[in-house]
Formats: sequence, C-alpha cells, structure tokens
Amino acid sequence: MIFVVATIHINAGQRDAFLAELLEIVDLVRAEEGCLEYAPAVEVESRIPVQAAPRPDAVTIVEKWANVEALARHLSAPHMVAYRERVRDDVKWVDLRILEPV
Repeated sequence: MIFVVATIHINAGQRDAFLAELLEIVDLVRAEEGCLEYAPAVEVESRIPVQAAPRPDAVTIVEKWANVEALARHLSAPHMVAYRERVRDDVKWVDLRILEPV
C-alpha cells in the first residue's frame, strides 16, 4: 500500500473552476482498481499555532493506493488524461508526494 499527497497550486481566482472539474472525476477515480481512498480537500483556518497560513489557491488530494502500479494506471486512465487537459490552464504547478507506511 502507498499514500499519495498531491497538492495542486491553482492560478489566483481559479479554485472554484478547478474544483468543479476535479469533483466530476472523483467517483471515476474511486472506482478504479487499486484505489483505496481518494479525498480532495482545501485548507482551512484552525487557529492551531503550528499550522501554516492556509493557501486559498491550493487543493490537496489525499490518496491511498494498493501499490505503485495501481497509481501508474490511474495517472494514465482516459478520464485523468482528459481532466488534466481541461484544467491545464488553471494549474500553476503540482507537488506530488508518494509515501509508504513505516
């Protein structure tokens, strides 16, 4: 099993449009073989002192996959290829972290 934390940095003012596209594919991703969890999230103010300031133009997806091969299939799935094309102009950059439990 692997964990994936993908933070997508969105062009200013485009988060709502980006989220609309992302939410269209969530059920498709969750139905993929090897997908154990796929949870898009946005940052909120908690007033917990160690929390960094929330980034209004970032969306993070917390994922859990059976293995790296399942993740690789996900990344090349037709709905993901089409989604990336639709959001291409909204995205500044992506920070992708692939982790294994210890």
